[in-house]
Amino acid sequence: MTIEVATSVAGKKEMLTRTLKQSGHVGFDSLPDQLVNKSVQNGFVFNVMCIGETGLGKSTLMDSLFNTSFESTPSPHTLPNVKLKANTYELKESNVQLKLTICDTVGFGDQINKENSFKAVVDYIDTQFEAYLQEELKIKRSLVDYHDSRIHACLYFICPTGHGLKSLDLVCMKQLDSKVNIIPIIAKADTISKTELQHFKAKILQELKENNVNIYHFPVDDETVAETNALMNDHTPFAVVGSREFVKIGNKLVRARQYPWGTVQVENELHCDFVKLREMLIRTNMEDLREQTHQTHYALYRQKRLSEMGFCDVDNDNKPVSFQQIFEIKRAHHLSELQAKEDEVRQMFVQRVKEKEAELKESERELHSRFEKLKKEHAEEKRKLEEARQKLDEEYLEFTTHKTNYVASHHTMTLGKKSKK
Repeated sequence: MTIEVATSVAGKKEMLTRTLKQSGHVGFDSLPDQLVNKSVQNGFVFNVMCIGETGLGKSTLMDSLFNTSFESTPSPHTLPNVKLKANTYELKESNVQLKLTICDTVGFGDQINKENSFKAVVDYIDTQFEAYLQEELKIKRSLVDYHDSRIHACLYFICPTGHGLKSLDLVCMKQLDSKVNIIPIIAKADTISKTELQHFKAKILQELKENNVNIYHFPVDDETVAETNALMNDHTPFAVVGSREFVKIGNKLVRARQYPWGTVQVENELHCDFVKLREMLIRTNMEDLREQTHQTHYALYRQKRLSEMGFCDVDNDNKPVSFQQIFEIKRAHHLSELQAKEDEVRQMFVQRVKEKEAELKESERELHSRFEKLKKEHAEEKRKLEEARQKLDEEYLEFTTHKTNYVASHHTMTLGKKSKK
């Protein structure tokens, strides 16, 4: 039994541990059993992402791994972009419940321009990390009931060409190696001979090393599985075969693929590495994959996001800083920025009002000047019209006078002629 005592020496905390002997049985040795019972009661979550070109047998392999039928639909080769399709299933084996999510990359590698084929995959993984982070940062959070959708294992299907990795494979795995546990597998391994297969595996590992691509290595720090995991690490990438058909071999029905030249048994270790993959992925290292996702990949994403938000563990003097202190500083900084922005907007508004007032005054002056000009023009036009009217009146009067005189003279002349007769 150990007791930790905190003492302050020269302003620093030192932890002193003392080992004590018990005089009798206490009972905390039942903690492992309590953890097992609690875990079985809550169930387990495991999320797998399958990346590979269409037609490499991703769905068939998942059916074979979990010995069921997920009833997936075939994907076409004509999709313009890569799409992520995630389906969640609840499985139960004995009294253990597993909520399994399988995420498939539909249309991966089918486009002519494959430059951004990995972007949809990276965005999906980051989205799941962000969702978990937002739940973790809530004041009232419920991580126990929260459905963890973070990807725990990425099965990267490699086309069995025998000529090494494609550029798309290297670029995609390099983008993902810091975000997810990558387990490379050679799909449809029954299409390549054993000799070529060994050379193909060596070439794949060499190219991954040359391009600094980090893949998932089975842990060897646990003595119970260290030897097995070390041996399995030498078999990566796994060459696998999947099948939905059952063939009777002897007295048993086994998963197999029938060819004119013979039968390839999925669970026969002499035929492929399917059993090794299932053993390592599900039966031995599933919990380690979950831990690596949380402690390594998610922790890296969380650190990056919190740094982007301006949070840190120590100040400029390398002294611990509390989350509340950082929050208060950021809040004060944010409020000052808002106040500065408000003042800037207010000044901008006042400036625009002044400019608008000046424009309106200038428009008013222009209108007034135009009005005065029109008024003068109207007065001048009116004067001219009055003069023209007066002139017309005079002409009319003169015309009337002439007319009267003419009529009078004509009448006189007519009377003279009548008297002569």
